[in-house]
Amino acid sequence: MKRASLLASGLALAMAGIAVADTAPDSKSAASSLLASVKAGTPTRMIYELEAKAYVLFIPATGRASFTVDMQPENYVINSRVKVTGIADWFINYDMVLQASGYTRDNALKTYSYVSQNRDGKKNRHVNLTIGPDSFKMKADPEFGNLGDPAATTHQVLKTNDPITALITFALEPREAGADPCGGPIRIFDGRQLTYLHLKNAGMKQVKTEAWSGNAIECHVTMEKVAGYKKGESNKDNLSGIDGPLRMWLAPLENGATVPVKIQADTDKIGKITLQAKKLRFEPIVTEEAAVTPGGG
Repeated sequence: MKRASLLASGLALAMAGIAVADTAPDSKSAASSLLASVKAGTPTRMIYELEAKAYVLFIPATGRASFTVDMQPENYVINSRVKVTGIADWFINYDMVLQASGYTRDNALKTYSYVSQNRDGKKNRHVNLTIGPDSFKMKADPEFGNLGDPAATTHQVLKTNDPITALITFALEPREAGADPCGGPIRIFDGRQLTYLHLKNAGMKQVKTEAWSGNAIECHVTMEKVAGYKKGESNKDNLSGIDGPLRMWLAPLENGATVPVKIQADTDKIGKITLQAKKLRFEPIVTEEAAVTPGGG
């Protein structure tokens, strides 16, 4: 179970039709152009897909995470699917359908509603999370046995986004001139577990993926388990089973986005897991569509 969730967790981070830059944007105005233009009245769709590969006894196990992000001036909707397939006794099949909606801001996306349906053949849990301006509600079916020790507080949750909004807004948020291009921390709440991902700049590296190639920003990622975990587990940094830092490479795009195009981890059980971008493009939403409302399906 932990081996499958490791690959799925990387995908959930986790986490091409556009011109790209060889270096990171050097001004706040350049970096803020994408969300600012959406907010100013240019609805935009982001299509993003990551594929993971790992090997167990030289036999491949794979995973894929797809994201369609429709951004309107006031609201956004993200539809995502995360699927992992592998080998009996080594990996469970892991299939999640996710949707998030919320508010478009000049420099970020903010969760209002998050719905996840996990079909792993075991619990098949459905989670419905709503985050308001001063409170949150969560319903899980079947219910969680507990909400962790300690459980997440309202004050903590209000500072977070759901997992898929957290990944996408991290990619789209402007970076201040002179600031660490890795950005972060990424604050994530999935209805039970509250996690911070901290990023450290490790320089530039040439990266080639199916969706993008060029000079990317290398970031090393460590996990802070803030709340919602088993008693004592919050003292253990990083994803279970990872040896060394999780490495993430960000593509600095001319539209101001800084999108993860490659993620890699060395694990103590199955070796190296690599996620790479298979699709990455932005396109205008040109059809007359009904206004997106947070929480709408």
